Amino acid sequence: MTIHSGGCQCGAVRFRTEIDPARASICHCRMCQKAFGSFYAPLVNARPQTLVWTKREPKQFQSSNKVRRGFCADCGTPLTYEAPDGVALAIGAFDDPAAIPPLVQYGVEARLPYVDGLAGLPSTRTEEELEAVAFLRDLVSYQHPDRPDEDEAAPA
Repeated sequence: MTIHSGGCQCGAVRFRTEIDPARASICHCRMCQKAFGSFYAPLVNARPQTLVWTKREPKQFQSSNKVRRGFCADCGTPLTYEAPDGVALAIGAFDDPAAIPPLVQYGVEARLPYVDGLAGLPSTRTEEELEAVAFLRDLVSYQHPDRPDEDEAAPA
């Protein structure tokens, strides 16, 4: 197993863990749609004995009688889905989300009718959009970079 790191947009909450890549999924249920403010929630199970919060822990919201969801209290980034069977982390919160491809979909009865057609929509790269180029020219990102801070590097 390899160690993966990640965290929220502002960097206030950071984690390090081993994941179970066979348990990477997306969930279409309405609760996940609302929790992520998106069409679905991309999640991967953490190996519980390896999950370490290297900065602050997420704030919790009890979204049902069985599930808590963790998020950054400062920037609002959704981070965890915590149920009796373990903790899943938001794939997009990892420093390298491309390394964690979803393998299964859950809650498909609530899948929004247009989700399957998204890949077929016209696509434009950011730098091809003239208005975006002008807007981005002097934009300064305050988001945490996709890498561990020096003080949270994985143990040797």
